[in-house]
Amino acid sequence: MSFGGFAFLIGAIINGVASNIIMQIVGRLLLGVGVGFANQSVPVFLSEMAPAKVRGALNIGFQMAITIGILIANLVNFGTVKISGGWGWRVSLALAAVPAVMMTVGSFLLPDTPNSIMERGYTLKAKNMLAKIRGTINVDREFQDLYEATEAAKRVEHPWRNILQPKYRPQLACCILIPFFQQLTGINVIMFYASVLFKTIGFGDDASLMSAVISGGVNVVATAVSIYCVDKFGRRILFLQGGMQMFISHILVGVMIALKFGLNGTVKLSKADADVILFLICLYVAAFAWSWGPLGWLVPSEICPLEIRSAAQAINVSVNMLFTFIIAQVFLTMLCHMKFGLFFFFAGFVVIMTIFVFLFVPETKNDPIEEMGTVWKNHWFWHKYSHDY
Repeated sequence: MSFGGFAFLIGAIINGVASNIIMQIVGRLLLGVGVGFANQSVPVFLSEMAPAKVRGALNIGFQMAITIGILIANLVNFGTVKISGGWGWRVSLALAAVPAVMMTVGSFLLPDTPNSIMERGYTLKAKNMLAKIRGTINVDREFQDLYEATEAAKRVEHPWRNILQPKYRPQLACCILIPFFQQLTGINVIMFYASVLFKTIGFGDDASLMSAVISGGVNVVATAVSIYCVDKFGRRILFLQGGMQMFISHILVGVMIALKFGLNGTVKLSKADADVILFLICLYVAAFAWSWGPLGWLVPSEICPLEIRSAAQAINVSVNMLFTFIIAQVFLTMLCHMKFGLFFFFAGFVVIMTIFVFLFVPETKNDPIEEMGTVWKNHWFWHKYSHDY
């Protein structure tokens, strides 16, 4: 977290003072390093620190911070675009240094997780830390689970090679497919290119930016809903309900744009039409924000045993970032060629990922992170890979 925050800080400064495209690229690369380190470390940190009964809610705090950041970024962009003189973009990019400082300084104030302390050989210190964060000295059972998991992890010399073993196939499949499907929901089309998308379908310049702010606000509120529901109703119900709602929203937006624009895109939207499309997109954003958004980070971070947890999370982050990059690169081309069909394209993937969750993703609500092997043993499909636990 410290290294990631520092890389993000340097990247923000370089972007803010950039005098040429090379500096912009270098700054962006450093921002990518910071995002990668944060996405690798924070979800695992939260899952290892949290008690099982509130692990989902605490872990989704990570996603809540992201959604608040997106909303603030949209508000900043809405304001800085009005700065005269053409230097508003520098303010927008340089302000990323504010959360970077918060992350860097904050990381020095955080304790290590009991899992991390134990893995480095400090048994008594790990037990004391566990007692401190649980607020009680009665942690013998949880500590014993942690001790046994650590001993098992110490026998694993090559976690990257180990994760390919058949007994870890359920975790590996989920750590690849969940982040892959998360990006194929189409959310980054909305969040990255909201202004472009809204302007393309008939909103004015200011209206498109304000629409992006509105969808960002919905994102924050819906993530708060997920924090409340995830440990009460479970992960699977949020995955499945969110998938159905996203599918309906994609289809309705695609149909409406098809009826109003056709293939030539020459018809102007009325205010009522624009409001309906904005409402449907907000409905979609809400569904993602209480399902695939936070759960795409939560579930991979909590399903893996200690001996492969770091490697599995690295795979999760890498797949997520890879497909974020791919979607960002091809979106505008897809929008130009597919037009309203783009929404049907993502709707098809939402159907596939919802079926995947229904069949292959187990419920992990209230299961201690070091006892997750039992979840796989009881699954109708994955149990045949989990006989070695």
